[in-house]
Amino acid sequence: MIPFFLMLNNSDDHLKKDQSLCPIKMLTGFPCPSCGITKSIVSFYEGRFYESISYHILGPITVVFSVLLIGLLTIEIKTQKEYFNHYLYHKKAAYGLAIFLGIYHIIRLVFFVQQHSIQEILKESIWK
Repeated sequence: MIPFFLMLNNSDDHLKKDQSLCPIKMLTGFPCPSCGITKSIVSFYEGRFYESISYHILGPITVVFSVLLIGLLTIEIKTQKEYFNHYLYHKKAAYGLAIFLGIYHIIRLVFFVQQHSIQEILKESIWK
């Protein structure tokens, strides 16, 4: 819900210009594994799909997953059957997602370091 309300209040594109509120990025200047996901979701809501994926690849997937999850939980309530635990609490899926996120984050860090100088990285942190 927060990205939706940010989208409504993003008339001057302040999300692109303002400092990130991520504590890891503020301390180190480097993005954390979830940095950019809010901007990605806001861009997805606004219909800018390529920009959304450029901020974080899991932004659009998060929106689709949330809609599907709401649908699944609605079906559970209507049918009084339990699907949620069987499909969502799956250890292999959790490990797979963690490995994917770790590899994706390492790739993002490599590109981030290649595209930014040390001064730009420090500018992103509180150590300006």
